[in-house]
Amino acid sequence: MSLEDIKKTTQTKMDQSIAAFKNNLTKIRTGRANPAILDTIQVDYYGSTVPLSQVANVSLIDSRTISVQPWEKSMAAKIEKAIRESDLGLNPASMGDLIRVPMPPMSEERRREMTKLVRTEGENAKIAVRNLRRDANESVKKLVKEKLASEDEQKRSEAEVQKVTDKHIAEIDHLVAGKEQEIMAV
Repeated sequence: MSLEDIKKTTQTKMDQSIAAFKNNLTKIRTGRANPAILDTIQVDYYGSTVPLSQVANVSLIDSRTISVQPWEKSMAAKIEKAIRESDLGLNPASMGDLIRVPMPPMSEERRREMTKLVRTEGENAKIAVRNLRRDANESVKKLVKEKLASEDEQKRSEAEVQKVTDKHIAEIDHLVAGKEQEIMAV
């Protein structure tokens, strides 16, 4: 593996860490309804557990209500039960073959808990990026030890990896700040 390969691999993995972090942020509840909040819910479907999105159509009715339209009428009760028993604190209501999931307004205390959760997720993403930096630097040191790269190339490479790391950490901080602002908006 060359120095260029190490840099490209590290860049790609850091981008994937950011993408995973963004995906985690969509699941954290803000004041508005978001269908992605139900992505983690698993439903019992004829003896096997499947994600809610595989047994129903999930969409928004308005800014505070999510609709869940089961593809089979017999699944409505199971879907409603799965949503109610999830740790999201939601109380779905059946209306024929449509399940309405109203999003309760968040209290100030709940908003603060959510911002702490966002910060924790952000810190985990930063740790992942820093671990990738460490792995890249160790790979470069191994190349120097095997006499495949010079110490000057090592220093230059480590500086470039640090720049990429700083850029990704700044992006994580930006995403955290944006999400906190979104949560605290009443």
